[in-house]
Amino acid sequence: MVKKVTKAIFPVAGLGTRFLPATKAVPKEIMPLVDKPLIQYAIDEARAAGIKEFIFVTSRGKTALEDYFDTAPHIETVLRRDGKEALLDVLKNTNMESGAIAYIRQHKALGLGHAVWCARRLIANEPFAVILPDDVIAAEKPCLQQMVEAHAETGGSMVAAMEVPQERASSYGVLDIKEDMGTMVQVKGMVEKPKADEAPSNLAVIGRYILSPQVLQNLNKMKSGAGGEIQLTDAIAEELDRGRDVYGYRFKGQRFDCGSKAGYLQATVAFGLARDDLKDEFGAYLDHMIAARQAAQ
Repeated sequence: MVKKVTKAIFPVAGLGTRFLPATKAVPKEIMPLVDKPLIQYAIDEARAAGIKEFIFVTSRGKTALEDYFDTAPHIETVLRRDGKEALLDVLKNTNMESGAIAYIRQHKALGLGHAVWCARRLIANEPFAVILPDDVIAAEKPCLQQMVEAHAETGGSMVAAMEVPQERASSYGVLDIKEDMGTMVQVKGMVEKPKADEAPSNLAVIGRYILSPQVLQNLNKMKSGAGGEIQLTDAIAEELDRGRDVYGYRFKGQRFDCGSKAGYLQATVAFGLARDDLKDEFGAYLDHMIAARQAAQ
């Protein structure tokens, strides 16, 4: 019987240098996408997938992230006094129960694999999820929920995968496919950031993982890989070397890379247009901007 996935690791130790100067004072994960910070989308997705324990791998300067999940008695008092019950409900959704959330420091920026390894003592011998908040996924059924349901049937380790143009393969970990079963693929190898002409496929790994606890053991002895960092994909690839199953899951939904400025802006437009309270006014503004741009050409 496959064990349930109830713990998730959120690697949030990065400096967010691509968004300076904003990230000089505000952690990137707190930057708002419409009116919710990026980290809230990740938390909501994890909750929908049945995650009960949330492990944040942080670094110096991330106290605002920790404060975000705490109660805010003064704001709650003011909202209650003013009868703003709807906003109170929104605020309560950001609070985390005592004991449900843990913070681990990553003292050196040694890569995603190292960040996951930092949380090893909180995982024990059970499968766990990893969510990268930079990857925001718009989906009817949340991406991690799709994966958890599939993992209950397969076990092993699983990575979210999407097809990318061959020339962009060097920006991702790429799957070498053993068997393509449609929504699911069985993996025979993984290559981190291959040259475009050497990529084994165009199926790229994005920021959702369900991993066997053995992956943490593999990370114990990992040396630095691509980019001089300890790569999570290398530790997952070792599972294949040991004859254990690894799957790629073609999720249903649209992924936005909110770690890049262009991706962040694209997500803002997509999520803004999806909101009933914004789509008419915002859509009209975008139409006006497009018409003005076309007229100027």
